[in-house]
Amino acid sequence: MTSFPPWILLLVTFALMRYLLTTIFLAFACTSVLIAADNAKGPAFTEPPKGDKDFALMGEFLGEITPVDGEKEQLGLQLRALGDGSFDAQSFLGGLPGQDKHKPEAFRMIGQRSDDFVVLSGGPWVMIVEKDHCLLVDRKGNKIGKLNRLQRSSPSMGSLPPEDAIVLFNGKNVDQFTNAQMTKDGLLMQGADLKPMFQDFNLHVEFRIPYMPKAEGQSRGNSGLYLQSRYECQVLDSFGLDRLSNGLGSLYRFKKPDVNMALPPLSWQTYDVQFTAPRWAADGSKVRNARLTSWINGVKVQDNVELPNKTGAGEQEEPILLPTKFQDHGDPVRFRNVWLVDRGLATGNFPIHSTKEEVEAAAKKEAEKKAAEKKAAEKKAAEKKAAEKKAAEKKAAAKKAAEKAATEKAATEKAATEKAATEKAATEKAATENKPEPAAVKK
Repeated sequence: MTSFPPWILLLVTFALMRYLLTTIFLAFACTSVLIAADNAKGPAFTEPPKGDKDFALMGEFLGEITPVDGEKEQLGLQLRALGDGSFDAQSFLGGLPGQDKHKPEAFRMIGQRSDDFVVLSGGPWVMIVEKDHCLLVDRKGNKIGKLNRLQRSSPSMGSLPPEDAIVLFNGKNVDQFTNAQMTKDGLLMQGADLKPMFQDFNLHVEFRIPYMPKAEGQSRGNSGLYLQSRYECQVLDSFGLDRLSNGLGSLYRFKKPDVNMALPPLSWQTYDVQFTAPRWAADGSKVRNARLTSWINGVKVQDNVELPNKTGAGEQEEPILLPTKFQDHGDPVRFRNVWLVDRGLATGNFPIHSTKEEVEAAAKKEAEKKAAEKKAAEKKAAEKKAAEKKAAEKKAAAKKAAEKAATEKAATEKAATEKAATEKAATEKAATENKPEPAAVKK
């Protein structure tokens, strides 16, 4: 094992002392501020904030460790920002949640940022986290491993809707929703209700949770998919937390997800839901409960779960259809690429994992379509412009011809007038010249 030089150990000690002193100060001197902060969500960023050192450090890390008295093993780390340089984290032997050898028992750690790095303590080792990697040190100062930053993406991200799917939102309009708004960059905002209503369906949704470092619990990136307005598939910033009955992937207040597959806020994530509605008898009694299977970021988190009743604040169960809602809980959660397969009308595999080639081919086809539409629009505009120019030239020529005719008419009339005047003058002159002299008066 390699050992760190004394200056690194001194730096680690300094950072830990700073964190402890800050915690003590806040506890005894700023109690009222902390209480006020509990009721305030703080800022909510829908895009990465510039110059935010906490945001730059937050995320997932993966690598190998070799304890002095142990064997080499893979370790995953999730680092969660709490605002003002504070962090908490959890690390897992075997890798990150959703990976094959992941062990769910987590080592919980806390830390404080010092400039552009964080020192985490509380586990069986100390971690020094920087932007692109994390170093691990045991209690004797031995370096036991290095983790590298990892950015994961769902295998169903960008999935193309199958042939018999209903495209609900593709960034062009909100025609399939009521109470819906779209951002300037073509994303669906929270608080939209589906216009068509469905019974049994497969739903694909891509979502992005805001970065809200000072918020906690249900105030941190909260939304949800309310199936038939009754059954809530929770959307929340649960990154770096335990599995919760009200966290991302849960059936709200009814069942925790089997795995917490939350990625860091401002990451695009996927929710794939396969829903089978309850069945009813003619007298209004229920003969079969609803069932649901769901995947977060391509990992199954609910497996054919039976729902005996509505969840949370959902509408009461009864044998009528209600719209599916994208819940508005006051946080700026964004959605894109929303499509649904009505299983009463269609069949096929689900979830859809489109290959990179298929996505690229579809994008190329869409780009070619847009280019063709643009070319046709430009041609139409050019033809319209040419027609307008021709019409304008024709009008100008007609105006010029009319002006010329008017000028010629005026000249003709003037010449006629002048000729008439000349002839009249000549006649009068001739009459005067030919007039006989008056006879002499006789005396």
